[in-house]
Amino acid sequence: MSDSKLRKAVEEAKPVRVLAVTSGKGGVGKSNITLGLALALADQGKKVLIWDADLGLANTDVLLGVRTKYTIHDWLKGDKSLRDIVIEGPLGVKVLPAASGILELGEISQADKSRLIAEFEQWREDLDFLLIDTAAGIGQNVIFFNLIAQERLIVVTNEPTSLTDAYAVIKSLSVNHDQNQFYIVPNMVAGPKDAKGIFELLSNVTGQFLSKVSLDLAGYVPFDEAVPAAVRGQKPFYIKEPECPASQKIGDLARYLISKTPPGFGGGGLVLFLNRLVAGQRAVD
Repeated sequence: MSDSKLRKAVEEAKPVRVLAVTSGKGGVGKSNITLGLALALADQGKKVLIWDADLGLANTDVLLGVRTKYTIHDWLKGDKSLRDIVIEGPLGVKVLPAASGILELGEISQADKSRLIAEFEQWREDLDFLLIDTAAGIGQNVIFFNLIAQERLIVVTNEPTSLTDAYAVIKSLSVNHDQNQFYIVPNMVAGPKDAKGIFELLSNVTGQFLSKVSLDLAGYVPFDEAVPAAVRGQKPFYIKEPECPASQKIGDLARYLISKTPPGFGGGGLVLFLNRLVAGQRAVD
């Protein structure tokens, strides 16, 4: 898409927020947070699509208790459209399942790039949020999806390794790619005091060594036995136990994000995301 066409598309686009949900290490509940947040946003009238971009450990479909018949790899082969691939969960939340062929998006033909944009744009009027559930760590795919997203949410726990690895993600994105604004969501915490302590530890170290970084404590999710029980039952905890403490705090997080307007957000988040996506791995060079 030419610069002039891109500018026109951004001006005409319906506002769609593109948010990457990531973490420094695995096992912190990132996918549960992503799915719970998507459902809470939908419960508040928002139309949401989750892109499961965790190539090594894709599990959004498992948390939903559904089997995916196709993935985006089938789209890359030209066998299926995006609408054939997407599965629909509770409250109308849609999920684009992960596949190992994602890096090929940076190498597809111009015709397929146009096809990708055209198919995604069919959803533009039916979409308010695109949540990207990335892998953990600072691998190339993680950085790639965090760069092409409009906003970044870091899930962290009170484990020292989670904190140090979250800092590593923030440092990489700030120092190497000039991305300096992050939502922080402590997960599996004892309560608000614990969440605030985690945030202050992370905020203090970034303030000392990464002066341009701005962290925002967007909310927290307490440790709640309802969450692992729902995982075992392959049903989202927000649906299975809507009144449990974790569900209530996920609802608070959704309301907080709805209340925020990203810097420079004039509508066009999806258009800009798609153009960065089809630009491929140049985004992380």
